[in-house]
Amino acid sequence: MIPQHRLKTLALACLFTLPTLASAQPESIKEKASYALGIDIATSFTKQGIDLDIKNVIDGIKDGLSGKETAISKSEMAAALSEFKKQLIAQQQQIQDKQSSGNQKAGADFLAANKIKEGVITLKSGLQYKVIKSGTGAIPKATDKVTTHYRGTLIDGTEFDSSYSRNKPTTFPVNGVISGWTEALQLMHVGDKWQLFIPANLAYGKRAVGDKIMANSTLIFEIELLKIN
Repeated sequence: MIPQHRLKTLALACLFTLPTLASAQPESIKEKASYALGIDIATSFTKQGIDLDIKNVIDGIKDGLSGKETAISKSEMAAALSEFKKQLIAQQQQIQDKQSSGNQKAGADFLAANKIKEGVITLKSGLQYKVIKSGTGAIPKATDKVTTHYRGTLIDGTEFDSSYSRNKPTTFPVNGVISGWTEALQLMHVGDKWQLFIPANLAYGKRAVGDKIMANSTLIFEIELLKIN
């Protein structure tokens, strides 16, 4: 089986070596698949912020497939790729740092405005919560396992996870989740339903999780404590 990245490269080569087809409407399965893979590659490059010289990409693919002598030596290629990778990493880090800083400020602004809203309680750690429904059951300890229903969103309302949508509660150790949850759960009674507003340092901090939770994101959860296992 040809690895996906090799398949993409071959498809890209086919597209570039047949430039007259670029403006033609793909008709056969092969043409449509080749076009789709080309779009996939271009989208991947764009998402990663990779800026390439298309003419030289095409020339490199042609020379590599034909087996002719390369325009530059292997040592030059290795050095160029190494330097390009360094530049790309630095560029991506700069973008991530900018996003992280923006998320941190947005989160701080949100929490500052949120803490004065009716019913919102702010703890010493910076964790904020609002009681939606009160229960009368036991309070879990850090060493307990609990079963909960929950829904998580960003401060702009974007949902990134929900046990409600899966129609299946989740069981986990109280001390095995983000620290904002661990702190809140040890204050909740079974039957409670709270809304949590969790600063980034009590959530995932500078770490991005999935494609929605970026570095330094403040998170909002509705969490319902169903039982202590």
